[in-house]
Amino acid sequence: MLRNPILPGFNPDPSICRVGEDYYIATSTFEWFPGVQIHHSRDLVNWQLAARPLTRASQLDMRGNPDNCGIWAPCLTFADGLFWLVYTDVKRNEGNFKDTHNYIVTAPRIEGPWSDPVRVNSSGFDPSLFHDDDGRKWFVNMVWDQRKMPTAFAGILLQEYDPVEKRLTGPVRNIFKGTERGLVEGPHLYKRNGYYYLLTAEGGTGYRHAVTLARSKRLTGPYEVHPDKHVVSSLTFPDNPIQRAGHGDIVETQTGETYLVHLMGRPVPGLNRCQMGRETAIQKCVWGEDGWLRLEGTPLEPQQTVKAPGLPLHPFPAEPVRQDFDDGKLPSAFQWLRSPEPKRLFSNTARKGHLRLFGRESLGSYFEQALVARRQTHYHYQAETSVDCDPETFQQTAGLIAYYGRFQFFYLAVSWGEKIGKCLTMMACPGSFPSGDLTFPLDTPVPLSSSGPVRMRVETEGLALRFSYAEDGGGWTRIGPVFDATVLSDEAGRGEHGNFTGAFVGMHAMDLTGQAWVADFDYFAYQDLP
Repeated sequence: MLRNPILPGFNPDPSICRVGEDYYIATSTFEWFPGVQIHHSRDLVNWQLAARPLTRASQLDMRGNPDNCGIWAPCLTFADGLFWLVYTDVKRNEGNFKDTHNYIVTAPRIEGPWSDPVRVNSSGFDPSLFHDDDGRKWFVNMVWDQRKMPTAFAGILLQEYDPVEKRLTGPVRNIFKGTERGLVEGPHLYKRNGYYYLLTAEGGTGYRHAVTLARSKRLTGPYEVHPDKHVVSSLTFPDNPIQRAGHGDIVETQTGETYLVHLMGRPVPGLNRCQMGRETAIQKCVWGEDGWLRLEGTPLEPQQTVKAPGLPLHPFPAEPVRQDFDDGKLPSAFQWLRSPEPKRLFSNTARKGHLRLFGRESLGSYFEQALVARRQTHYHYQAETSVDCDPETFQQTAGLIAYYGRFQFFYLAVSWGEKIGKCLTMMACPGSFPSGDLTFPLDTPVPLSSSGPVRMRVETEGLALRFSYAEDGGGWTRIGPVFDATVLSDEAGRGEHGNFTGAFVGMHAMDLTGQAWVADFDYFAYQDLP
């Protein structure tokens, strides 16, 4: 059986692609670098991170991008012996305007090398590329109308793409305005039995989300809407643990079965807060005699367990609980914020067996933060690290952080106090958008008795998030209050339509003196708690 989510934690806006016996899902990474996350499977059951293609400044530079901007809704396809990856780099996401720059990169293999980007247009987000069976290529994206007449989601644009000239050509057509659910976005085109099928997302990425299907005998339309309008949505199933179902893509297996991957969220019952952020689910589908796609079993309602395809199981090795930074490489689970210049933020080789962070700008900076973290993928987890540093001013901190965004985090750090010297401090920002007021949960900083490393631990159990520390090989000591873990969710900040990412846990260093003070982390461990 397939159990949802198949990609837990922050893995939204899935685009799926099959090449022979291999399946790939590309998901949004927003302000986290490198850009776009691609997982690989051979059975649709087991998935492993295979690549993050946007690794250099020529492809992506998000310094200055606000939270929840950056990479939105990539589309991954394969044609002409190449992988084609289409993505948006969103530079603004507040007010009436959105600056949405759309690009294409290609590669002969999923591991790369990936090309420098071709800038395609900026008329809206959620672009995708359709390869027609006559060899022509077509670019679609939603169009953003800053006038909001009557809505900013003004339809789906279609234009031909010339792969030789590497530009759009010919007329621009608005081929679909959506249904009364509204907020049409996330388009994907397919061709089947003489029809062009257009799959879109509607209702916004919150609790009214849906996957909508339409078709036409002509690529340019007009498009007839599915008799049920939507293929999947949780709107009328409020008790289903899978909520926010929408934004999907279709794949056909080599044995002729059809599956739909889609975005989902798992809210805490009664709170409507999704600590895991927006995740990826899968549903088995069937094509009816009327030529329309529906979920197998109960139409429209997303299922937690789904019949797996008739393919041999292909498991991958489990991710190690503990990462010791011994091989000089950053483990694949980790990302950092915005910058294509990681050497300014961290080093895997400056101190053997350690990850060295160079303290940079303030926690919450849009430009250059030394924050290296991994996704939270379980509701109950424990993360641990050891930091070795010698701060000389209160403006230098390094430690363990549970992080969602610049207004949503909990941070235990080594710092320095004028009266007590080296000490532990805590900082928190419990979703106080837009003020972003920082709180200091400890009544007074805790003096450290040793100049050596300090171990730090964070645990979540249900709604509770707690920190502990240990020094000189001693036992663990609780520190600080019990925090509300659900603060690290979309809904706790600017709401389901303002926040789009997910919770991370990781290592952070800050030096507000501008001297790039260093902090060394010996290991990082993450494990699920039963």
